[in-house]
Amino acid sequence: MMNLSTDCKLVKKKNCEDATKIKIGETVIGQDFAIIAGPCSVEDEVTTLKIAEEIAVLDIKFFRAGAFKPRNSPYSFQGYGDKALNILSKVKSVSGLKIVTEVLDNDAFDAICDVADIVQVGAKNMGNTALLKKLGGINKPVLLKRGFAAKIEEFLLAAEYILSNGNKNIILCERGIRTFDDFTRFTFDVAAIPTLKSFAHLPVFADPSHATGLRELVTPMAKAAVVAGADGLLIEAHIDPDKALSDSRQTINIDELKNINNKVKALLAFR
Repeated sequence: MMNLSTDCKLVKKKNCEDATKIKIGETVIGQDFAIIAGPCSVEDEVTTLKIAEEIAVLDIKFFRAGAFKPRNSPYSFQGYGDKALNILSKVKSVSGLKIVTEVLDNDAFDAICDVADIVQVGAKNMGNTALLKKLGGINKPVLLKRGFAAKIEEFLLAAEYILSNGNKNIILCERGIRTFDDFTRFTFDVAAIPTLKSFAHLPVFADPSHATGLRELVTPMAKAAVVAGADGLLIEAHIDPDKALSDSRQTINIDELKNINNKVKALLAFR
């Protein structure tokens, strides 16, 4: 059994009753299993609202889409920015869905926090300590993704930066790590889920979309995450996945999202 650094003092679980619970609308993260679903990027208003409408019908409460997108290539689509935030505001008002979107840096930080119900920190920014400190000062839950080359302890220390600056509402998210194998986009470290839950008091989500990069693997890995004890899932879904503006290969359609939602409910009955 590994031993955590003594610097992991705020994130460390003291006892079984110590688990963090985060109330967002009708959902208590860490108590109620939650699915966060939506396209990788905010698209045009009509498409984005249609996706949100289809997701809301499934009784999923959280909508994810990026307004600002950190991409590997400078020539890839980077998101619609401020225009996208306006669309997300409309999604919230029309559908009633809670909004999850990513913050990259100080640019648009306040505007993102105004729209988002959960502020996401992507894998590329897990080690951005200046950003983590700033997120420690907001009154919003933060969904913190594991960096694709981060050890468990490094991941927990990133959460420690947010906790030590005052924000106690953090959701950890396993989204795959880089290994020698490149058949899938990343290697889904399913063992990280029970490991994190055994050491930390924070809720743990899984992102099978980014972890695999292949839509046909999203459902089996989502089921694996549930069995492993995840508190929720982050899934990329679209009404027409092949036409998604980014990450189309890992994006599922609404019917498959419905299938996952039903399978999750069945699996939770046995936990």
